[in-house]
Amino acid sequence: MINWIRAPKRPDIAKYVESYWLLVKETESESHQSPKLNPHPESHLILAPQAQRYRYDLKSGVKQGLGSHWLFPQVQTLQLDHAHAFLYLGIKFRVGALYSLAMPSSQPLIDEVEDADLRALFNEHNLATDEAWVDQHILAIAKDDPEACCDRLDDYLATWLANNHEDKHSQLTRKVLPLLATVPIAQLGETLYCSQRTIERSFNRVTGLTLKQCQSMQKLESLLEYLYQRDKQDIDWVELAYQFGFSDQPHLIRYLKSQIGATPNNYVTQRDLTIDVYGGVE
Repeated sequence: MINWIRAPKRPDIAKYVESYWLLVKETESESHQSPKLNPHPESHLILAPQAQRYRYDLKSGVKQGLGSHWLFPQVQTLQLDHAHAFLYLGIKFRVGALYSLAMPSSQPLIDEVEDADLRALFNEHNLATDEAWVDQHILAIAKDDPEACCDRLDDYLATWLANNHEDKHSQLTRKVLPLLATVPIAQLGETLYCSQRTIERSFNRVTGLTLKQCQSMQKLESLLEYLYQRDKQDIDWVELAYQFGFSDQPHLIRYLKSQIGATPNNYVTQRDLTIDVYGGVE
C-alpha cells in the first residue's frame, strides 16, 4: 500500500483546496476490501486511470463507473469497493468551495457521485485531443514524486480556480466554518453581528448542509482521529463522551450509531473505516 497527503503550495489554490492525496493498492490481496467512508462535508475530485472501475454503495443505491469522478459531500456512511488493485489521486476541496467555482453541474450536490469531465474543467490545457492526459501527465508521477505531482496539480488548477465568483453567501460561509468547532450554533449570529436566519440560509445555499449537519461531521472526524490513535483497551468511553461534548456515554453511543451505523465497541473491534484502513488518507 502506498499513500500520501499534501497541502497545496500556492495560496490561491489553498483558498479552495484543502489537500491532495494518493491511495495505491498494488495487489488484490492487500488491505480491507470493503472499507467504509464516514459522512463528510467536503467534495473530492478523484483522478484515476481511464479503465479503472469505481463503485460506491450509498443509501440511495449503487454508484459506479470508470475513471475519474466526483465524490460530493455525504450525510451517511458509504461503502467502498476496494477488492481490486487501484490508484486514486484525490483533490479535497474545502467545504462549500465548489459553490464559487465554474462547475459542469449545479452546486451544491449532496450524496452524489458523478463522472468527472476533466476537459471541461481544464480546457485551457487543450485536453480535448488528449484522452490519456490524466494517465500520462499526472498519475504517471504520483507514486514516485509527490512534490512534483502537487506542483503540477497547482499549475493545472490555477486558471480554473481563478475563474471564481465570490458573493455575500460564500463570504459569510467562509467566516462561519472555522467557528463551528468552538462556538455554539445559537451564538453564531451574535459573534458575526448577523441574524441567525441569514447565516443558516447562506450556509445551506453554499454547502447544501445545515450548520448542525456540518458541525456534527466535523466532530465525528475529530473523534475518529482520536480513536485511530488509541488501542481498544486504552479508551475510556465515559471520559471520551465528556471530552467531545456529549452529555453522557449513551448520548455518544446514539451519535456513533446514527453517523457510522455501529456502536463504539463494535467500531473499535472492526476498525473498518477508511481512516483505520489507510491511516487517515481519505
